[in-house]
Formats: sequence, C-alpha cells, structure tokens
Amino acid sequence: MQSYCKEEAQVSVLPLSEAHAGLVPLVGGKAAGLGELIRAGERVPDGFCVTTEAYRAGVVPQDEVRAAYARLGGGPVAVRSSATDEDLPDASFAGQHDTVLDVEGEADLVAAIDTCWRSLHGDRAVAYRKAHGTDPADARMAVVVQRMVTPVRAGVLYTANPVTGNRTEMLVDVGTGLGTRVVDGHTDADHLVLTGAAHPEDGPAGAAGARRGAAPGPGWHDDLWTAGRRIQAHFGGPQDVEWAIDHDGKLWLLQSRPVTTLFPLPPQTGDLRVYVEFGNVQGMLRPVTPMGMATLSRMIAAMVASLGLRVEIVDIGGRLYGDLTDLVRRPAGRRRLVRLMAVDFGPRAQAVMEHVLRDPRFAPSGGRSRRPADASLGTAVRALRGIVRALARPDAARHRLVAAVDRLRAESTAPELHTPHERLRFVRDHGEGGHGTADDLTWPIVAGMLASALPAQLLKGVATEDEIHAVLRGVPHNVTIEMDLALWALASAARPHRELLLDTPPAELAARYLRGGLPEIDLSAFLSRYGHRAAAEADVGVPRWAEDPTPVFAAIANYLRLTDPALAPDRRFAEAAEAAGAALDSLAARAVRQRPVRGRIAVFLLRRARRLAGLRESGKFAGLYRLQAVREQLLLIGATLFPVADDVMFLTLDEVEAALDGADLTGLVARRRATHRRELRRRVVPVAILSDGTDVESTLPASDDGEGLLRGVGAATGRVTGPARVITDPATAHLEPGEILVTATTDPGWTPLFLTAAALVTETGAIMAHGPTVAREYGIPAVISVPGVTSRIVTGQVVTVDGAAGTVTTGR
Repeated sequence: MQSYCKEEAQVSVLPLSEAHAGLVPLVGGKAAGLGELIRAGERVPDGFCVTTEAYRAGVVPQDEVRAAYARLGGGPVAVRSSATDEDLPDASFAGQHDTVLDVEGEADLVAAIDTCWRSLHGDRAVAYRKAHGTDPADARMAVVVQRMVTPVRAGVLYTANPVTGNRTEMLVDVGTGLGTRVVDGHTDADHLVLTGAAHPEDGPAGAAGARRGAAPGPGWHDDLWTAGRRIQAHFGGPQDVEWAIDHDGKLWLLQSRPVTTLFPLPPQTGDLRVYVEFGNVQGMLRPVTPMGMATLSRMIAAMVASLGLRVEIVDIGGRLYGDLTDLVRRPAGRRRLVRLMAVDFGPRAQAVMEHVLRDPRFAPSGGRSRRPADASLGTAVRALRGIVRALARPDAARHRLVAAVDRLRAESTAPELHTPHERLRFVRDHGEGGHGTADDLTWPIVAGMLASALPAQLLKGVATEDEIHAVLRGVPHNVTIEMDLALWALASAARPHRELLLDTPPAELAARYLRGGLPEIDLSAFLSRYGHRAAAEADVGVPRWAEDPTPVFAAIANYLRLTDPALAPDRRFAEAAEAAGAALDSLAARAVRQRPVRGRIAVFLLRRARRLAGLRESGKFAGLYRLQAVREQLLLIGATLFPVADDVMFLTLDEVEAALDGADLTGLVARRRATHRRELRRRVVPVAILSDGTDVESTLPASDDGEGLLRGVGAATGRVTGPARVITDPATAHLEPGEILVTATTDPGWTPLFLTAAALVTETGAIMAHGPTVAREYGIPAVISVPGVTSRIVTGQVVTVDGAAGTVTTGR
C-alpha cells in the first residue's frame, strides 16, 4: 500500500476521483475502492470524501462540506461509512457501519456524517473487530457522500460464486428499486448464476430460485458479466460489487470490495484437477506454517507411497491437500479411492469422492495418467513377514517396538553444534536413516490395525460393529492414553494445590512454572516424557508443551473439577478393559458356534488386537522426538536471524539458508505471518476442492436433517444428554465434567479433554482415527463428520449425542 504525504493527511474533504488504494488511511476502504473504479474508467456516481483527518479532529468541517455539496449541485445524496479497516482483503465489515440514503440539505448532511462517525464504535462493529482480532484503536472513519442514483433495478454482483467458490461463475442478487434493499434482505431478490453464456443459469439449491419482479432487460446480465471481468482484473481478485441500472439503462457501480470468504485457489495448472484435504488425517484443520508444510508434505507423500500410490501434496490456504486427479482418471485408481476415503478420511470425503467419480469431467482417461510408484516385491515380502511375526508373537513385537521408540529418541539428540550453518545441515539431514527401526515400528502397528479391522468382515451376520468396538475398548499400550492417564495421576497428586491451579489462568501458571515459581507437582517428570507433544503437533512450527505448558495446566484444571470417584478416568478405563474381556468371551462362544472356521480366525484376531491395536499411536509418538530436535535447532537459527526466534518457521529451509547468507527476509516473514493469522480464523475448510475453486461438498444435495437433528456418523456407541462446549483451541479450554466436547477435529494433543467429556462431536474424521478410537477407549459416545456442527451448536446448548444412530439432537 502506498503511503500518503503530509499535505494529503491534512485534507478534510477530498473529491472521490482523487481517492485511491494508497490513501486508505485517509479515505477508508470504501472510498479507496470507488476512487479506483473511477480511475479504471467505470461509471461511478460523483461525490466526495470527508476524510479521517476530519474524524480525528472530531468536528464536521461544515464549510468544506457545504462547498463540496454545492459542487455536486445539491439534491439527494447517499452518505456512507468508509472506515480504514473495512472493504479490505481480510475484513469486509459488510453491514457493520451505517449508511444514510436520500439525504437532502446541508443540516441533514452534517447530521448523517456524524451518524456514520458514531457507527465506527457501534455494537455491531465492535463485535466484528473482536471476532477478527483487529485493534479498535487503529480504526478511523471517513465518510463518502455521493449523488443518489434512482434505479429501476439494483443488486450485488459477486465476481466469483461465493456459495461454491467457483471462480468461473458470477453470482447476482437483483431486485427492483434500491440495491440496499437487496443487500439488507428487505426485499425478495432473484438469484442468478452467470457463466458468461447468453443466459444466466438458475441459482444454486436453496437460493430464492424463481425469478421475481421485473423481467431482466435485454443484455443487462451480459453487461454485468463484462463489468465484473474488468473490475476483477483491475483489483486482482474476486470482488463484491454493488450496482444499479437507472431509467436510461445505464449501469452504475456503487461499491467494490474484495470477497473475503473464499477459500484460496489451488495452484493453476491449465486443466481441471481435484484436491482432497489430508490434514484431517492428522487431526489438523488449522493452517500449517511454511516450515511445517515442507516437513509434513514429504511425510504424507511417503506414507501414501507405502500404499502404492503417488500423490503430490500441495499447499492451499496453508492446508495439506493431495492432488488425486491422476488416480481419479485411472480405472485401477478409481476402484481404490472410495475405500481409501472411507477408511482414512471419513464419510464426508467418501461422499465427495463418489460425486467426483460420477462427474464426466473426471471420466477415466488412460492417456492423462501417470503410473503409480508400485511397491517392490521386497517390500511386500518384508511386510508379510513383519505382520505374521507380530501376530504370532505379539508381546515380542511390542517389545521390539518399544525398543525402536527408545532408539529414535536417543538418535534424535543433536550433537554439539556451533554455527547456524551446522544447525541447518543437521535439520536437512535429520529425516534420513532408520530403516530397520521403521520395520520394528511399522509392522506391529499394521498387524494391530488389521487385527482390529478384519473381524467385522469375518463376523458379518454374527456380530455388529458396536459389538466389535465393545471388544476393543480399554486396549492397553496406547501411548496417548497412557499420557492422558499420567496427567490424571499428576492432577490427582496435585489436589493439595487445587485452589491455586483452579483460580489462576493457565497461561499465568505456565509462565510461573517456567520461571520456577510454582510448588512442585512433578510436572517436570511428565514433560520429560511427553513435553514433545502438543495440539497440531505434526507441524514443526507449533510450540511443544515443554516450551509452553499452558494446555497442560488447562487440562489439570479440568481434571480437578472432576470430584465423582465413579467418573475417575483410570477407573473408567479399567472398567472398560474388564467389560471388553467379558464381551470377547461372550462373542467368541457365539462366533465359533455359528461360524466355526471364520469365527476361530476372527476370535484369534480380536485377541491379537487387544495386544497390538494400542500400538497405533507409537509411530507418530516416536517421530515427534525427531521433530522436536529439528524444531530446537531451527529456533536456535531463528534467534540469530530475527528478534522473534520462531519467525524462522515462516520460511523454507532454502530461504533460511539465503537469510544466513545475508538476504533480508523480514518483509516476507511479516506477510506470511499475517496470512497465517488470517487463516487461523477460518472455520470452514473444504474437504475437497477443484482447481477452479469449487468446494465440491457445497455442490452435493442438501442434507434432509429435521429440525433440531444433526446427522453424522456414529464412531463410539452410547447415548448422552448434556450441555455442549464448543472449543476451537485446547490450549485454554475450560471443560466441565459432563459437558459434551464439540469441535472441528482432534489430534492427540486434544485427548486430555476426553477424560472429563461426556461425549465427543466433530466436523471431520474417520471411525478409525485417533479421536474416535480414544473416545471408544474411555467409553464415551462419539459422533463424527457432522458438517458445520461448531457453528450450528452453541456453548451451553443442551444436546443429545447418540453414538449408535450417529445423530446429535439439539434441545428445544
């Protein structure tokens, strides 16, 4: 953004034609946008701007306003707010400030300007700033005064479809009379989708559909399409444009601001491609830091390659998306994709993929595909040997795995390093090696997963999935559950300090602990074992609990609120294990009686699952030691480059090397931090997105949920009614015993909350993901993949979670 000069800063009234993007601090976002339209040659009603200099002075400059109003010829004008933080790329402030229409006469004009000034700190605007994390002290108000246009037709044009995200479509809301009636929802509007063709298409499902009011005049939508293309090109991105057509058929543009809600576009390749979000497999929907993106993309690509698939991982909006286009267009790949989505990504991804496979634009095409990286025969033989060996001697396999974890922890310790370049070499090299260790880790885990999954197929008609899940409750050797129970034991021992730990904010407790100012509660021993963990822990750019134990203190406080001994997590887990053993004995007798061969195989696998399935978290747990060592070295490098050490996490390794060689990347870091902060506020992340920006899920038929009924997928059986607690960040989460945890997704860093939750409800996930798995271990109901549940339910609302039916019912 250009800076404005001292002379401009002293101007109280400025012709609208002289406003431009570099003057936002003086004229605000709306006036700057209108000035840019005028400069681009668009038809904009004449007007002037009462600048932020006048607002700062606190007195309407009446003489200058009268003179500017006289130059307009008097008559009716529109008086509109133009704050310095509105109509910007990351905040539209649509409808948050006041507009006064049909103002006539000098006295009324001065009063209308004052009305706009006062709206800067109105309740709506204050709440909006709070939600967007902007500082109200930085906001200033300018005011736009323009000639009124008397339209026969007016409305809003979105130069990209805001419902689906499709950048090749434009959406128009049009009604008769003033466009503000359309914007404010005070009149019925036609909803039209423009595609550049001669006639618009009907609006999307659920829109106001049928055309009402006057029939469109010949070619008016083509004029809008053409104007939209020009405006978008001028501003460099999709725009939300208010417009009007007068009695002479002239098109007037009344406002243009960026569309702030669109999810960022995928990389453009020239053809239509489909990308599926991979981060939710790791329980992550928050944006990943640039440094974390490089680490995770390599890890996920390698993980998928082990399945015989080649998938390019790309950064879209700071999230990890896999380009599945070639697999979709390859006949053999198509057959595997739906099952892959169902098992590892969840039912929402499965529904999206089924839709994509029906799309003729993704019909099989052998000529466009690349062959996958086929698993070698040697790998297949090694896998078979490792799985059979683990199933034959599960305890020995577990001991090998534990030893492998210990070796990885020891190997992760950095040698003595002296210079930033030495540290960078360590970071670059630290992902290599460990193949023997990988076998000792991988095959016992795979064996446990197979032993858990296959019995449901073998016992169809004999046992339900809920019965299988009941057998797999209370499974031992899960490092995440061991962590949670260790934290419960710590909290139980810390009860003498209950008042201190409950009454002091977790962040303050963390700061006092790091300074050595807290009573001894044995937290050091806990962090020595688990301090390399955190929410979103797969991102190297995220602080670990050892660095910032705020989430640990928040979890301890939650545990201390649990006073009923019958609900103690260790007791519940032991009861779950005992009940699972009894369920297995009962199921075994029935299975062998009804299916002698399959039943014996299934029972064998279930018994092995109880000894191996808990190991599934161990691979990630071990890898986090290496990630922690990398993070420590990166922070030491960052401390030599930037005032804030973790600025280094907003660079790539190549950029770090360039910075060490003298390149000034502080501006790049600042821009990426700002983008990351903006993306942290995003609550909706597409399950799958096309290269034209289309959120595939938004094109599926609308859900037929009844009033008060939200449908998802049951992932842990049981039925509970209680107050909901919507949580977006576990770091400071307050969860009372008996409350129902509602969130977008979870990873192991969230699981301490499960110990006091009555049930779990998430927006994404797969049944075999760690969140539902841990919920089953603790015996709490879980319903996953409930679209939009964090916005459809509010904290304190009484809901009923039915894990068997896969529903969440809100109280009336």
